[in-house]
Amino acid sequence: MKYTPKILFSLRKCHLALMSTVLLSGSVIAQSDEASAAMPTTIEYQDLFHLEYAANPVVMPGGKQVLYERRSMDIMNDTLRRNLWTVALDGSQHLPLLSDSKNHFGAVVSPDKSKLAYLSSKEGKIQIYLRDLATGNTARVTDVQMSPGGLRFSPDGKMLAFSMFTPDKPKSVFNIGFKPEGANWADEAQYIDQTLFQRDGAGMNRPGNTHLYVVPALGGTPRQITFGQHDYAGTLAWTHDSTHIIVSANTREDADFDIFNSDLIAVEIRSGKTTKLTDGTGPESNPAISPDGKKLAFTGFEDNGKSSQINELYVMNPQGGDIRQLTPKLDRSVSDVQWAQDSKGLYFSYDNKGKKHVAYVALDGEITVKTDALGGQSIGRPYTSGDYAVTDNGDVIYTQSTGDRPADLVAMNRKGALTTLTDLNGDLFDHKTLNKPEALTLKSSVDERELQAWIVTPPDFDASKKYPLILEIHGGPHTAYGPEFSTEAQMFAAAGYVVLYGNPRGSTSQGSEFANLIDKNYPSEDYNDLMDMVDATIAKGYIDEDKLFVTGGSGGGVLTAWIIGNTNRFKAAVVAKPVINWTSMIGTSDIYTFMTRYWFTDRPWNDYQQYWNRSPLSLVGNVTTPTMVLTGELDVRTPMSESEQYYGALRLEGVESSLVRIQGAYHGIAVKPSNLARKIGYILAWFDKYKDGDEKQEAP
Repeated sequence: MKYTPKILFSLRKCHLALMSTVLLSGSVIAQSDEASAAMPTTIEYQDLFHLEYAANPVVMPGGKQVLYERRSMDIMNDTLRRNLWTVALDGSQHLPLLSDSKNHFGAVVSPDKSKLAYLSSKEGKIQIYLRDLATGNTARVTDVQMSPGGLRFSPDGKMLAFSMFTPDKPKSVFNIGFKPEGANWADEAQYIDQTLFQRDGAGMNRPGNTHLYVVPALGGTPRQITFGQHDYAGTLAWTHDSTHIIVSANTREDADFDIFNSDLIAVEIRSGKTTKLTDGTGPESNPAISPDGKKLAFTGFEDNGKSSQINELYVMNPQGGDIRQLTPKLDRSVSDVQWAQDSKGLYFSYDNKGKKHVAYVALDGEITVKTDALGGQSIGRPYTSGDYAVTDNGDVIYTQSTGDRPADLVAMNRKGALTTLTDLNGDLFDHKTLNKPEALTLKSSVDERELQAWIVTPPDFDASKKYPLILEIHGGPHTAYGPEFSTEAQMFAAAGYVVLYGNPRGSTSQGSEFANLIDKNYPSEDYNDLMDMVDATIAKGYIDEDKLFVTGGSGGGVLTAWIIGNTNRFKAAVVAKPVINWTSMIGTSDIYTFMTRYWFTDRPWNDYQQYWNRSPLSLVGNVTTPTMVLTGELDVRTPMSESEQYYGALRLEGVESSLVRIQGAYHGIAVKPSNLARKIGYILAWFDKYKDGDEKQEAP
């Protein structure tokens, strides 16, 4: 029987006490139901500030625990926070090692397994610290003015090597020289005679270079061991006898124009004497000495002038010579090289068809794939990503991609059995619905090549209904999307859109030939591939063809502008951080020497037409699609002037348009959580504005 207040109050007095209890319980249940109904069940903007993910696993002494960086968002300072946690390989004892409001990261274990060196901002500037693993006692090793990086213990455990930017005096050819004391004058002019004088993410280059240093592991005075006007950076590798450090550097006089041509260089730590170990035409980098000291592994390629080139894995003698390629048939770029403890082979990662793999290659060249599930670290968009570590007995610990969560740690033993070690976002998402990306394979209408794409559906998806579609396009263009977690895709889906993204020709992870279909020819048939993906999604029957939307950033911004210059089938577009005019981009970007050499056959003043023919600005007269242009105010990779040109051209053409300038953002808008939220919010606001309108646009 269902009790109502009217019936309950008509009961006899002897039952009033009991009924009061029933009424009170009913009230609590009602309130609980109300709270449950109000509880959000989909991802929200505030969730972006509570995401966490795992990175940089390091096997601890004994091989039973792993140390990792637990990365989270600092909502008060709008930054990424990095702390150090440990977890046993059976998933137990998940505990903080260094976890507070500061940043602790970049950890390395000493050769005798007794100490841990790491970087920390706990006393203000980032310094090197040393922790005794048995006692927990910690000492600060350095007191440097710039931020050190790339820590490496010497094999004898006595020294730590690191790289650090080393400032130089600014140049000037003129100084007024008679400024009165206390006068309030304008700042001195900046005198620039560097070819590459700015860098995205940092702004104007400070005078100076990155150099190598060594410091006693127990603390002392850091000593600079490289000098000059070139950068010594990247992965550092000590020789087995602790006398030399091997590093990659481009020491050529024309290094700013021949940017790929770096070599492996051995630096003697006592004298600073340098010896060049390689002399190829491409970039030899990422050196790694085998545990027995007999082999030096590295990655690189012979420069063929293509815009996309495959990073191969090589081994050689540590003194130079006897270079042998280990991955000649892989046709995928190799990265994150790690020696097996027995020195009989190496582990490495690579992308294949949108998934990041870990593989093992024996010194005879035989390759064994360990897993294809690395990922979950590209929080904004679904780019391939991932870190891993290997125990002495061959267990692989890696950051896992599931598609509906950022990266957790997983351990895989030699038999392939998996143990999930962390659950960093269960508290945030277990009560919410986030759909995993669904694979979509299709053939290109251009040449029948197989194309890869993925679809993310709304949380309450019903295939019998019709949904608006967002086509989201990756940057690069020589990069790859995969079935990864993406806040942008999940937020778009939560707003009721079906989200489509994929890898058109030019994308990596499908071999050098596929990537170079757009060599000196971008944009081109990648447009057709993207339209084929849209058509294949529409063919599934649940897309409202009158509500198609398109967006993309960087290279994806180029293609978005190219698309709306070629078709008016989309209701609205958001062109994010694009190149609109290749000629003006060459004159203002921080990568102009690279672009003129690898993306075009000549410089624009010698062959202006090829630049113009591939510029979306040349098609602006065709555009009728309502378009938002969105870029970081500080961007020098695809500078703000590109977006301003496009916005001005759209206004001149009478196209409904808007310009969004994300403050404090370089090319990587998502570096600050608040700017990631703003980017997503502005895109959705623009699309929502046109989603329910009555006007329709016909495709040509």
